[in-house]
Amino acid sequence: MQSPLFRRSPIALAAFLAVCTAQAQTVSTPDASPAPVTTTASPSPAAASTTTAAKPAAPTVAAKGETLDTIVVTASADASAAGLSKPYAGGQVARGGRAGLLGTQDFLESPINITSYTNELIQDQQARSVADVLQNDPSVRMARGYGNFQESYFIRGFIVNSDDIAYNGLYGLLPRQYISSELFERVEVLRGASAFLNGATPSGGGIGGNINLVPKHAPNEALSQVTVGTASGGQAYAAFDLARRFGPDNDTGIRINGAHRDGGTAVDNEGVNLNMLSASVDWRSREARIAADIGYQNHKLSGTRPNVTLGSGVTSVPAAPDASTNYAQPWTFSNERDLFGSVRAEYDLSSHVTAWAAAGARESAESNSLANMTVSDNSGAGSTSRFDNERKDSVRTAEAGLRDKFSTGSVQHTLVASWSIYELKEKAAYKWDYFNTLSSSIYSPVSYALPAYTASAFAGNDMNDPALVSKNRLLSFAVGDTLGLFDNSTLLTVGLRRQTLASTSYAYGTGVETPYNQARTSPMVGLVYKLAPSVSLYANYVEGLSQGETAPTTSGGVAVLNAGTQLAPYVSKQKEVGVKYDGGRIGGSIAVFSTEKPRTLVNSAGLYVAEGKDRHQGIELNMFGEAAKGLRLLGGITWLDAVQKSTGSASTDGKYVIGIPKFQGNIGFDWDVPVVKGLSVNSRLVGTGHVYADAANTLPVPGWGRLDLGARYTAEIMGKATTLRARVDNATNRSYWASAGGYPNYGYLVLGAPRTFSLTATVDF
Repeated sequence: MQSPLFRRSPIALAAFLAVCTAQAQTVSTPDASPAPVTTTASPSPAAASTTTAAKPAAPTVAAKGETLDTIVVTASADASAAGLSKPYAGGQVARGGRAGLLGTQDFLESPINITSYTNELIQDQQARSVADVLQNDPSVRMARGYGNFQESYFIRGFIVNSDDIAYNGLYGLLPRQYISSELFERVEVLRGASAFLNGATPSGGGIGGNINLVPKHAPNEALSQVTVGTASGGQAYAAFDLARRFGPDNDTGIRINGAHRDGGTAVDNEGVNLNMLSASVDWRSREARIAADIGYQNHKLSGTRPNVTLGSGVTSVPAAPDASTNYAQPWTFSNERDLFGSVRAEYDLSSHVTAWAAAGARESAESNSLANMTVSDNSGAGSTSRFDNERKDSVRTAEAGLRDKFSTGSVQHTLVASWSIYELKEKAAYKWDYFNTLSSSIYSPVSYALPAYTASAFAGNDMNDPALVSKNRLLSFAVGDTLGLFDNSTLLTVGLRRQTLASTSYAYGTGVETPYNQARTSPMVGLVYKLAPSVSLYANYVEGLSQGETAPTTSGGVAVLNAGTQLAPYVSKQKEVGVKYDGGRIGGSIAVFSTEKPRTLVNSAGLYVAEGKDRHQGIELNMFGEAAKGLRLLGGITWLDAVQKSTGSASTDGKYVIGIPKFQGNIGFDWDVPVVKGLSVNSRLVGTGHVYADAANTLPVPGWGRLDLGARYTAEIMGKATTLRARVDNATNRSYWASAGGYPNYGYLVLGAPRTFSLTATVDF
């Protein structure tokens, strides 16, 4: 008889059967002499994809009495010869990350600031999504998309939507609303603008930074892992992770992951159902490497607590209601289904020239019935209305490039050239009963039966057959060179990327086309000076690029004379200097930066133009590593001065940008308890200063702090390595507004999650 868990979770049953099958088989390789394996410091089997296998060279004699050198092959998650950056001391972050077309770089040698969070951290903190992982980053704060449940992120005060997250270096391939943590090995955060490194993002983000997710590939050691658990709200969880390597020198790897979540959450009457499955195959030889990944995610939300918009009658932000309160209507839902994949290959044309190519695709469908809350006055009373929408996306993307390493005299060069293309076709339809309002309150919510649409409802396209509403095409060519000067103590990177931003929008109902086609060249200059083996100074100038807006008919109640005119691409400009330190056990960085992003306004001539700007300047301090044996640290602090400049209005000029705090910081500890073998405890404190929910800064939103606690115990149980993990997020059950905004010029509020318990057991077979 099947257990209740297997009846509820077909993925858990599949995991059980797969592990049983794996136990009955042995994995052999044609090579009678297995390659010696050097493991990393990480005790987590899932993190073992960073290990290296030294395989003997073929017994070819180069000259009498001489043999070829031993070749070191790395189990790579990105089809590169370098492979993943090794974990830093403590295993929570890696030594470096992917710097766009420059490839994977060590943090001391990179002219930009990258933090790469490892799978060990993801597992130990029981992170469910990208947002959970990035709670550890002092430069990042979570937000939501406008009118939906899309995970969005403030990096250095600029929004990055989940549309703009890269998957192994390619944009637009991942689910738009939510990305399950089981899909990736690393979460890499690149701070600062990156139009040269990665190209313009699909939705125009990437000004304050970018996020790249590295997929899971087979480690050098066999992996058979099953996890089951539960969480607040009666939520059930099951996952499996299987990996093997085959062939001569283990040159071929296969890895399969699956996960299932089902049940409630810590928020009243809120439900989630998730099914995820991914698979990867990689192959490597002396000259070539190739990796292919495919993923499927079906994510369903029911009764999810919506955003809160502050109406014109609000003169002060209402106090946050109890954190478990749910003012969603019971009939609301959000369903998202995605199928996506990518292939990346690299080939050494010679000892110093390497070619690479990558391609990916995504097909997705979204269906939503929403009822966002608008508060009408300071009492928390307000109203909502029914809004349904359908969306289908089709994405195709590719890139190719060459990398050449050579010398001119005493100068070492790493010359790169790349070409990339991204295409999105979006189909959509909606229906909104704006005038048929339902009265409620954020403190005493009122539930209604699903209302029928009235004759006054707005509609666009056929909900049963969404029509094409946009085509977007990004095309670019880039060239860059990193020069190693003075015995490589100084690294100078210079480069240019020529980008074409092309799109066509199609009016709802009529299909009337509005084309856009603009091009821009984006430069980069980066400098690293190695002051000492453990200290490097760096500086950079980088630009960001996004598509210019189309002038509306009115703006701020003023008629626009050039309505319909499409503005040139917006160019943001970043300047940054910093210091990086690697003490072997403890590492960190201090960065000082300033970024200016264009704003739009109606000028004195009545024209809609890009004349204003947001200026974000600040200081970041990051630290990571192992302060003492068994004591791991991770955190930092960010000071931000995000100000609106030259807005054309005295009420907003010089005021803070919506949703951006002046201070935010994190500090996390993970400690192996010496008196109890196998027991570790951890804590994380997250603090965020007050923000404003309006451009005129008349609606301050209080700052907040949150304490998260966790523990894990590793032991051998019935002959199997077993890890038990327990966690409580928001341990003090604080009620707070977690964010204001998440979409330019809108200050809607998102209530922070209540105290949430999680408990899992992981068994390695």
